[in-house]
Amino acid sequence: MSTGTRTSTNAGLGSGAVRIAVHLLLIVLGAVVGAAGALVQAAWFPGGLLLSLAGAAGLFYAGTQLTGGRGGAGAPAAGWLVAVVLLTTSRPEGDFIFGAGIGSYVFLLGGMLAAVICATIGQFVQPGGPAARLGE
Repeated sequence: MSTGTRTSTNAGLGSGAVRIAVHLLLIVLGAVVGAAGALVQAAWFPGGLLLSLAGAAGLFYAGTQLTGGRGGAGAPAAGWLVAVVLLTTSRPEGDFIFGAGIGSYVFLLGGMLAAVICATIGQFVQPGGPAARLGE
């Protein structure tokens, strides 16, 4: 049996209150990036679409690196999704943010795909597990 210390995936964040604050901040940042991306993607097509998707993917990946876990991508993705879904609904006046063009659909699906990719590609240390695979 190993007598080494157990490695925590959130070792850099400290206490639970700090972790909660970081995740809440990531949710708010995700909502801001989603709202900004919704405006930029239609304004400067196709460059705005690429910029908005790159911003979302960058935030999702930075969240995983900051928190050291998949929740770091899930928190900003949740904020992004809430902001984007709220912006897709039309208002009683008939105003809406998203048109029915290909750019809007690429933004919606691309952002969701970026969140899933960023949550799954990270190499996270398993709690209590060895740092390297056996046999290497």
